[in-house]
Amino acid sequence: MPEKILIPSIEKRLGAWVESARRNEAEKVAGNLSRKKKPAITVSREFGCEAYPMAEILQNIMEKRTGDSWTVMDKALLEKVSQDHNLSEKILKGLGEKAGFLDEILASLSPTWKTEKDHYKLVCQQILSLANLGNVIIVGRGSASITQSMKNCYHFRLYASMEFKLSSITRRMAVSREEAEKLIIKKQKQRDMFTQDFLNQDPGDMSCYHLIFNNDKNRPEQIAATIMEFVLSDQG
Repeated sequence: MPEKILIPSIEKRLGAWVESARRNEAEKVAGNLSRKKKPAITVSREFGCEAYPMAEILQNIMEKRTGDSWTVMDKALLEKVSQDHNLSEKILKGLGEKAGFLDEILASLSPTWKTEKDHYKLVCQQILSLANLGNVIIVGRGSASITQSMKNCYHFRLYASMEFKLSSITRRMAVSREEAEKLIIKKQKQRDMFTQDFLNQDPGDMSCYHLIFNNDKNRPEQIAATIMEFVLSDQG
């Protein structure tokens, strides 16, 4: 069963991203960009945790509280843009000129950039540019590691028991518990290997996150509200 079942439709969010880039370009030309960087949020999770529903709730309440537009970025949206060169150029142009610090961060992640990881390098450039712009919630894609040195970024992680993840995957993907367990183990192993081999980070190291949430014991609304209060109180 394709993993994309777990990812919401991208068309509406893609349109919002393009519009956000367009507005930012217009503000840049008009000289109206704020000097203070807006916050960016990364959400990491174990496979089977429910990050997308929480991120959408967080987007909604952040927009209501701040009065600004927020964008939820995830695997589907980043992959869509990275596969479309014209779209990628259009959006990255709207996000502003790529500063030198982006190359420095990219270079620090892994010595294998010039081999099989060029595709992910483009994804990293997009993540860094988005985080630099702010008002974005980035789900997964190693975003916490990539943006770790950026002062306007706040990092959060979701974990859960195997029982919670089994229940979630069987419900959302309509598969048996046996199939769900195999998928959870496989996908988590892949994520851990990627984190260790490419991002040079210990998958068990939780020190890069501001807060960590147990998905078993916290509803999406609770997690979103806590993240909002944490980020905005620090911005005050």
